[in-house]
Amino acid sequence: MRYMLMLHADEAAGKSIAPEDMARFMGQMYAYQQALEKAAAFVSSNALVGSSEASVVRVQGNEVSVLDGPYADVREQFGGYFIIDVADMDEANKWAARCPAASWGTVEVRRIRDASEYAG
Repeated sequence: MRYMLMLHADEAAGKSIAPEDMARFMGQMYAYQQALEKAAAFVSSNALVGSSEASVVRVQGNEVSVLDGPYADVREQFGGYFIIDVADMDEANKWAARCPAASWGTVEVRRIRDASEYAG
């Protein structure tokens, strides 16, 4: 089963991290990805631009509204993800706990629905 590990962190705190510390953190993330690859669990991963470059689009009737970011008044923002392929939620949670991002933010774990779940 595929799971998305959504990495949430405080963008403001991230901006204050010294470049050498950020390089060390990114090295930890790369090592984590290599561990996922070695376990044949890695599917994909990407980092996202900051919430100040995001927008939210809503359509109500014929009215389209676009709100430029940051659009949520929360401490932690969604900043990147890993998609993994593992046996079950327990294994996905174990991988999430190993993710370095869990030490400076949170990692939300969600199963990705299989296309067959939409058949009806």
